[in-house]
Amino acid sequence: MKTVIVAGGAGFVGSSLALALRRDMADGGRVVAIDNLKRRGSELALERLRAAGVEFVHGDIRNPEDLEAAGSCDLLLDCSAEPSVHAGYGASPAYLINTNLMGTVNCLEHARRHGGAFAFISTSRVYPIAPLRALPLAPAGGRLVLPAGAAGPGWSGAGISEDFPLAGPRSLYGATKLASEMLVEEYRATYGLRTLTYRCGVLAGPWQMGKVDQGFMVLWAARHLYGGGLGYMGFGGHGHQVRDVLHVEDLYDLLALQLADLDRWNGSLFNVGGGVANSISLRELTALCEKATGRAVAMGSTPETRDADIPYYVTDNARVTAATGWSPRRDVPGLVEEICRWLAENRARLEPILA
Repeated sequence: MKTVIVAGGAGFVGSSLALALRRDMADGGRVVAIDNLKRRGSELALERLRAAGVEFVHGDIRNPEDLEAAGSCDLLLDCSAEPSVHAGYGASPAYLINTNLMGTVNCLEHARRHGGAFAFISTSRVYPIAPLRALPLAPAGGRLVLPAGAAGPGWSGAGISEDFPLAGPRSLYGATKLASEMLVEEYRATYGLRTLTYRCGVLAGPWQMGKVDQGFMVLWAARHLYGGGLGYMGFGGHGHQVRDVLHVEDLYDLLALQLADLDRWNGSLFNVGGGVANSISLRELTALCEKATGRAVAMGSTPETRDADIPYYVTDNARVTAATGWSPRRDVPGLVEEICRWLAENRARLEPILA
């Protein structure tokens, strides 16, 4: 593909994928990143993008005219989103819906008009909250676990599969992503658009500007290194809730594999995450950060659970692994050490944002 547009190209996932695509692209290829730079810290990506030869357009996918300024494309990679699952609670959902849903419509239209393929970064949060909270979890060794041998519709000891039931509320954020997935499929069926969709769990790596509600791996490491408060929130305030974590470079490996034979993988939708081997609780993450930094943080505790929080999500990668042979290659301890090195080496620029 000679020209790739990355929507959300100055964000963590977008910039990481844009840089990797440009690195592996043949001479004469173009990668264009478009971003509104709304999230603090995204401006730090501009120097890295420029140095790698990625073109940048300061624009907003809510405005079709801004996408037109990015030009034609052979692939549009949609990484642009309001990423917080708590967006819209107690406030207007307008920005969330206009960005995550209408923005995706604009991106789909841009790809359709220019004959480009479309890759969509979706989320595990398309799965509804109540059934995830109803899993038969019990605390064991600093985390929540499923009973040995337990299984149900779309879940087992291997994690949550694509067959997990979709009925029920999932947050406004999750609803915009699920609706976008459906539109991606309709554009494929109606216009012949070639598409890829990834339901990602937690993605992490250097250059993520971590917050409590998005990017907790970097936030945890930064607070241990730079100082600042942390606390276990929800589900009794014990820090036992579990997520699996995927290094963003592992996501790129899958994307590159599928782009190399796009006609074969056209229309595919996969759960993509770290899996059981790369799952971790907040309490376990605290121990890893203490080991990597040599510092401890006094942990607060908030027992009350927020509306959109879930106690456990681990990706079952069986379907994507069986289909493509892909599986994660980078582990969580190595990821934490990599993040801590990045934080130490870039302290002057990052501490004002992450401390």
